[in-house]
Amino acid sequence: MSSRLGELAQHLETTHELAGVIGAMRGIAAARSHEAQQRLTGVRAYASTLGEAIGKGLGLLDELDRPATPQNGAQAHLLLVLCAEQGFVGTFNDRLIDAAADGLQRLPGDLLVVGARGQVSAADRGLKTVWSAPMAVHPDEAQALAGRIAEALYSRFDPKRVTRVSLVHGMPRQTGKQAIVTRPLLPFDYSRFPVESSEGVPRTHLERGQLVLQLAEEYVYAELCEALMLSCAAENEARMHAMITAQDNISRRQDKLHAQFSRVRQDEITDEIMELSSQRLF
Repeated sequence: MSSRLGELAQHLETTHELAGVIGAMRGIAAARSHEAQQRLTGVRAYASTLGEAIGKGLGLLDELDRPATPQNGAQAHLLLVLCAEQGFVGTFNDRLIDAAADGLQRLPGDLLVVGARGQVSAADRGLKTVWSAPMAVHPDEAQALAGRIAEALYSRFDPKRVTRVSLVHGMPRQTGKQAIVTRPLLPFDYSRFPVESSEGVPRTHLERGQLVLQLAEEYVYAELCEALMLSCAAENEARMHAMITAQDNISRRQDKLHAQFSRVRQDEITDEIMELSSQRLF
């Protein structure tokens, strides 16, 4: 085999190996996206239970003692964006950081970034981050990460300055680009929960106002868990689509290499026949 044929054969072997790696990455991404979306049922059930408890807790308080609905104005702004920890997700991180930059342009403040790839994208745009953390690679890591995020947010949250916290994350869509959503997180909007009658007052061991406050903090934790699950699903969905595109490119590359290999091999066979034919003439 000539050096040209050997080179083409090596390229073909490499593309076959690469196709196997891409297929494995696609399978892992699909499994993690599916698992994250399955866990949303439990997270949302937990949040629903907390919401009912908040409504009952508000019913235990006099109307004047109930927490006020947050006003639109804000003197300070914290914007938390959930990005990818690993690569091969196309423009997923860029679109998240673009949404975060738009949010900070409308209401300036401090940027908090989860995910190493998002930190790089933010730095490329000249955005300064005041806090960062690695993104959960597997859905099992989301609960612990939600706790760290909550601690970081509450340590910077100042009710006296009417601090507003916004959350930016991806949403899985199955087809096309994943949606990017921006939603308020703090101050806590108690008006979302219908106040339940105080009939049949439950027994409590905490001061009622403190009980409602702790339930609200737990609800924020549940919202963070939900956002992390959605973001994890969206990230792996984006990776899965990127791997599908890569597989298509690899397949086209293999077809071209096979065609080149056949042409080169045919040319060599033709040359050999011509050489043998010419030797017989002499």
